[in-house]
Amino acid sequence: MSAAAASDVDLFVIGAGSGGVRAARIAALHGARVMIAEEYRVGGTCVIRGCVPKKLLVYASRFSHAFEDAAGFGWTVPQPSFDWPSLIANKDKEIARLEAAYRTNLEKAGAEIVKSRAVIEDPHTVRLLATGARISASHILVATGGWPHSGHDIPGVEHAISSNEAFHLPALPGEIVIQGGGYIAVEFACIFAGLGSQVTLVYRGENILRGFDDDLRTHLRGEMESRGIKVLCGHTVTAIAKHGERYTATLSDGREIGADRVMSAVGRRPNVFNFGLDTIGVKTAPHGGIAVDEYSRTSVPSVYAIGDVTNRINLTPVAIREGHAFADTVFGGRPTVVDFTNVPTAVFSEPEIGTVGLTEFAARERLHRVDIYKSNFRPLKATLSGSHSRMLMKLVVDAATDRVVGIHIAGEGAGEMIQLLGIAVKMGATKADFDATMAVHPTSAEEIVTMRQPTARYGVEAAE
Repeated sequence: MSAAAASDVDLFVIGAGSGGVRAARIAALHGARVMIAEEYRVGGTCVIRGCVPKKLLVYASRFSHAFEDAAGFGWTVPQPSFDWPSLIANKDKEIARLEAAYRTNLEKAGAEIVKSRAVIEDPHTVRLLATGARISASHILVATGGWPHSGHDIPGVEHAISSNEAFHLPALPGEIVIQGGGYIAVEFACIFAGLGSQVTLVYRGENILRGFDDDLRTHLRGEMESRGIKVLCGHTVTAIAKHGERYTATLSDGREIGADRVMSAVGRRPNVFNFGLDTIGVKTAPHGGIAVDEYSRTSVPSVYAIGDVTNRINLTPVAIREGHAFADTVFGGRPTVVDFTNVPTAVFSEPEIGTVGLTEFAARERLHRVDIYKSNFRPLKATLSGSHSRMLMKLVVDAATDRVVGIHIAGEGAGEMIQLLGIAVKMGATKADFDATMAVHPTSAEEIVTMRQPTARYGVEAAE
């Protein structure tokens, strides 16, 4: 049909994850007629099988450390026991509540929700597989997210679970092998270890968390190993064999590791298949996601895409911001471009990591002069708990302008701290601004504003 012809809806959204829901809701509030299709559950990866349930499991895993720490503060705690089915059941209740809230917000805004897979037939027509109905739309938004992939096709790969299945295991595995070194692999390694599993993390790279600051990577790996997680870098899983209820993972060096479960967490791919994108000629980018311009428009003018399916910055808050910007641009009369610089993020490992801005490596590549301020210390809590855990805080400063261009933290509360510090970096705060800020004592965060002498200097002046 032509764009000028009457349409059933102004906007058809494929995928009711965080980005799609925000786009649909804001577009409806702008007065658009909106239909949103979801074949599984409203909420998408983040709410149903990602950030939210994962964080609930993170909280659960940290109680084991809290029980250990309590003795140093005078508490006598009976030998604790953990029940995995109770945790999963309580987690499922909360996820169901959140899904209902997402549905309610969509409906209150005036968007219509349909439970079906949707396939694009032409630039203005979508077919619902559940009923066969064809819906005409002035605009189509693809927000189908990403999906776990198992990496290389190895013998026995069908025996590996992904993060999707990890949330629904019938029992906590006594031993688990996890392949991967990114967010998901590291977080689940810490979750399972905290809950009592023996964990082996296998990663092909030289160190975990590629792309993060090297000091953070090294610090976290050491902390994980001190908590009993075996980290094997420079290796891959080459085969998985099932033996009754047990599994054997064969590594690239020939060794075999027995486990109750083997988990593949080597990454996620943009979910671009079987939605009809190729039928209408929507182009993909070299990184595999849907290619879009600064307003999230694809190569087909009536079709847009947001979130992980575009493979830009694959974080829930980014998808939400993209969805809101799309709705404001197309239906709100306010063209809005999303700024992808200085996006703060956290890894909910143990200890957790918070980071924003440039790593030391990136800063030294891009800037003429760089000053590094770094503090590695034992937090006050550890002095009585007896824990050997240490915190790392690091500032990366453009020495030519005095701007703080990167902050990297490992330790308790890192995620909360980096959200607020992200504001300072986004506003262009200088090291002098940090120095002029009074410390809050006694806190770990005060280290951020009390580091006075650079621990390293790079550039022209440093060489003189």
